[in-house]
Amino acid sequence: MIALLRLIALAIFAVFTFVFGCGYCLLSPRNPKHVYTFGLWFARMSRVFGIKLEVRVPDSVKNAGPSLYIANHQNNWDLFTVSGAIQPRTVTVGKKSLAWMPLFGQLYWITGNILIDRNNRSKAVGTIAQVADNIKKRNVSVWMFPEGTRSRGRGLLPFKTGAFHAALAAEVPVTPIVCSSTDGVKLNRWNNGTVIVEILPPISTDGYDKNNVRDFANECREQMKVKLEELNKEVAERNQA
Repeated sequence: MIALLRLIALAIFAVFTFVFGCGYCLLSPRNPKHVYTFGLWFARMSRVFGIKLEVRVPDSVKNAGPSLYIANHQNNWDLFTVSGAIQPRTVTVGKKSLAWMPLFGQLYWITGNILIDRNNRSKAVGTIAQVADNIKKRNVSVWMFPEGTRSRGRGLLPFKTGAFHAALAAEVPVTPIVCSSTDGVKLNRWNNGTVIVEILPPISTDGYDKNNVRDFANECREQMKVKLEELNKEVAERNQA
């Protein structure tokens, strides 16, 4: 019964958000301010799913200027959890096929996000330049998932280097975002406990170039791995209290 009620609430939320959201965005299509607005809007839905969402943003991130944000990518719950960490003037990078997803795809495009073709290597290489160009010319930050796919309970997967090449090209720091595990979240469970999303301090690209970009990716991944373990431990203790 709980799952059914939540699915009904989700359907109502989807229709209202995607239909009226697209209409609202038509007033200023592809303006990056929309990604921030709807990211927080989606995060509020976490309450409907019985999630106590806690977002931690350090002072070093607030009003820090353009950055390349990277986050761990777990499952579909990311839409309602990690989205709460979106910062002003930030756009995301997603698969080109998202544009064809009914309702969501249209909203994703019109809010100003970047769509890429992951199946075409030459276009993917060009995406690095596209991302860097967006950061420089539009004065925006860009959010990417360096794992490239959902981890689905497998922990933090190896990182691809595209995001880090883009950060180097744009000459901006990389700012990691870590979301505690959502593997235990169940649609039919009334209380799904606490989920913590924490933004880590920006990591400078100084000392790195295309020749040692893999080392840079590994450094960022190690920091995120340690933080993920810390958050999972804290959440487990708080949910048992």
